[in-house]
Amino acid sequence: MPKGYWVSAYRTISDPEKLAAYNQLAAPAVQAFDGRTIVRGGRVVAHDAGIAERTVVVEFDSFEQAVAAHDSPAYQEALAALSDGVERDFRIVEGLD
Repeated sequence: MPKGYWVSAYRTISDPEKLAAYNQLAAPAVQAFDGRTIVRGGRVVAHDAGIAERTVVVEFDSFEQAVAAHDSPAYQEALAALSDGVERDFRIVEGLD
């Protein structure tokens, strides 16, 4: 079964305090669905139209788990805390089997 991934590319972080509050709430929400953060920050080399800002990748055992984690009440609470504190490109993608 293909894994599922959350891929977030942060364009701007306008409120680090909101991002910190989001991180505190999002971590348990992700863990509840067996999600594992495999990329968070670190070095980035951007090409083409890429932006060399914070990038986060979270791996789940399946695409369905990744979607369910996003839609969970706990993660929705984390998103509410994040509010307008960042501008990011967030995707849920299916990995290769």
